Amino acid sequence: MQKTSKMKKLPPEDINININIEIDIDIRGTRWDAVDDLAALSRAALSAVVAQYCVRPFTEISLLFTDNSQIKDLNRTYRGKDKPTNVLSFPTNISLAVPILGDVVLAFETIEFEARQSGIGLEDHITHLLIHGYLHLQGLDHETDADALIMETHEIKALAGLGITNPYGKDVS
Repeated sequence: MQKTSKMKKLPPEDINININIEIDIDIRGTRWDAVDDLAALSRAALSAVVAQYCVRPFTEISLLFTDNSQIKDLNRTYRGKDKPTNVLSFPTNISLAVPILGDVVLAFETIEFEARQSGIGLEDHITHLLIHGYLHLQGLDHETDADALIMETHEIKALAGLGITNPYGKDVS
């Protein structure tokens, strides 16, 4: 099967926050064509969460929209888990002249399945996972209940700013 790849570099003026951020978007495969404007959705998600939480200043972030096969390979290589997942985050842990936050990788088939199973819109679920992946790049995780509560609270606030319902169905305020 031939994979298509679309690479977009979004200039800082295309993002609606007060800091200059370049978003590199790499779209692999045609399944992502089901999302009307992935670039605008990504800008909106990142705008909402950066305005809400940013402890690691940066000027660039990379987003890879791919499939279950590629994310399974990445999950096996970097996390030792031989299965696909919805989102992976790879923070940049080296000092560079341009502060690059890292990479967020999303798998279409898993995200589409989860959205269908949960009865939520595909775009809302993608937005949630972009926010989730960004928060991992910022150093948050959900390994303990206390950490999960902190991360979920930031996710819920960012999503609310976009008019998206709390995906956890519980009050974390």
